[in-house]
Amino acid sequence: MEADEETPSARLTASQSSLQGKGNGVDHAQRSRGQQKATSFVYVLTFFSAIGGFLFGYDTGVVSGAMLKLVKAFDLETWQQELLVSITIAGAAVASAAAGKLNDWLGRRPVLMGASLVFTAGAVLLALAQNWLMLLAGRLIVGIGIGFASMTVPMYISEAAPMHVRGSLITLNNMFITGGQFVASVIDGLFADVPSGWRYMLGIGAIPSLVQFIGFLFLPESPRYLVKRKKLVQAKDVLQRIRGSNVNIRQEFDSIEQDCLGAAGDDDGIFATFGRIARRGPVLRAVIVGCLLQACQQLTGINTVMYYSATIVKMAGVENDTEAIWLAAAVAAGNFIFTILGVYLVDRSGRRKLMLGSLLGVALALGVLGAGFLLARLQTPVALLDSHLPADNCSTYSRCNWCVQDENCGFCYIRDGRYGALDGTCQSVWKEDDGTVVKNRSLFWNTSYTGFYPDVTCLPALSENDTLNATGTTWVYDYCPTRYAWLIVAALVFYIAAFAPGMGPMPWTINAELYPLWARSAGNAAATFTNWSCNLLISMTFLSISETHFPGRAGAFWIYMLVALICWVILYRVLPETKGKSLEEAERLFETPWFSTASSRRDTEPLLAK
Repeated sequence: MEADEETPSARLTASQSSLQGKGNGVDHAQRSRGQQKATSFVYVLTFFSAIGGFLFGYDTGVVSGAMLKLVKAFDLETWQQELLVSITIAGAAVASAAAGKLNDWLGRRPVLMGASLVFTAGAVLLALAQNWLMLLAGRLIVGIGIGFASMTVPMYISEAAPMHVRGSLITLNNMFITGGQFVASVIDGLFADVPSGWRYMLGIGAIPSLVQFIGFLFLPESPRYLVKRKKLVQAKDVLQRIRGSNVNIRQEFDSIEQDCLGAAGDDDGIFATFGRIARRGPVLRAVIVGCLLQACQQLTGINTVMYYSATIVKMAGVENDTEAIWLAAAVAAGNFIFTILGVYLVDRSGRRKLMLGSLLGVALALGVLGAGFLLARLQTPVALLDSHLPADNCSTYSRCNWCVQDENCGFCYIRDGRYGALDGTCQSVWKEDDGTVVKNRSLFWNTSYTGFYPDVTCLPALSENDTLNATGTTWVYDYCPTRYAWLIVAALVFYIAAFAPGMGPMPWTINAELYPLWARSAGNAAATFTNWSCNLLISMTFLSISETHFPGRAGAFWIYMLVALICWVILYRVLPETKGKSLEEAERLFETPWFSTASSRRDTEPLLAK
């Protein structure tokens, strides 16, 4: 008999014996083992794993600035913009669900290497895209890579990390996600004024994905996955390599082996595993909480901010595309900086406190965002009637915000001077002879009445006695000028500052800790699928809701605020603390039924398996 297959039952019996007599379910030696210094190899492993998080962040964040250029390059309508964002999320949702089975079948390492290749293929296709359908295909492929990485990276890191730094290392993946979003926004800004700069924005993502693939050629499989596959000698060698040659890993290895080999039905298939989860109350409660955490993360609007941050800044009244892109970069920078704060606090203050405190801050910021957009709407410029322009549907709008919400209309105004600061006329957008809509100029910029003015894109409001003077006009079709732009941008930064330390990383960190090994892939797959499904719902509806008269932009953010408050109430009741607990201990936190008392649930020591 080969060594990898030797007497697991004997080892399990020894492990069970060693666990008996532990005070309150936690042995002092186990605590000491948890405080061993992490080796440099752990950080190397985490770095190359977290490149998957960087790609996740880059490919979701780059679309914010690129979209402003893609709209003009391909004349995209609202539904095409939403689909271009949503197809990535749909691909991620499907891939994250499939990743659960692939992780059980192939292992964590092959799935991450496959994700690297998928990222590369998607980035190359996006850089070479000649039409909207090629963009759509590239974004779908990138979404599949995101789905594989978002589900697998936190699980791989959690299964390799020492207990006392596990939270920080998993949260480090989220720092890479936000770092990827920040780098994407900087790349957007650098290429904003470059001809076809969007090709560089979308294509640069191929570089880090190749780096990750090369790195994983030299990294091992997860030791817990190897134990699950009964490759015990290989698993012990990998664990020893990760922990360091001078560390005694016997007790930790025995605990892993007990958790894995003491569970039956590991290879029953994904549907049988979910059936088993449904019959096991503590595990089912853990999966429900894991899915709830991911749903709350998305339904409070984070990816509305990250995917559409440049668009939101434009909505706030910032005129210049490049300026909007750089302001969006500032938002992404705040996301990255405050995620570093989360890395520092996660193993000090704990997951529960970070999550609940973050939620309250997010709710407050969303309220301010909604108030900012409401003030901008109430103070929107007046659309004057102009007898020189033909009457059409656009001329019926009396306010700028109503005018620009119609995709066939735009607002023409002069900032200062005799026609009144910020007031102007609502005019139809230009249409070519073949019916193609060109939004960046008015239908009346070149008529037989006015003559040709090459330096302007629209005509100002004129009275009967006015002489035509088209210089100094501004044409907008996707925002209205407002004095409250600063409030909206400040609220965005406040939102990110509240979200990044807790709501950003904690759902991923906690989900990587909650489940027994036999249910870990299925539980993480369910939670990640929930994340991407809710993400899809938000990204497909935000622009459409924001362009309606009710609830409009203010109402959209107030809906997210209400969701945040509901999530806080529920999570306060059901979310336990996993700080300082091994994976094998954390999975037992849900043995106490819900709604006994919140304090007893979070303070009770984990129960040992009978």
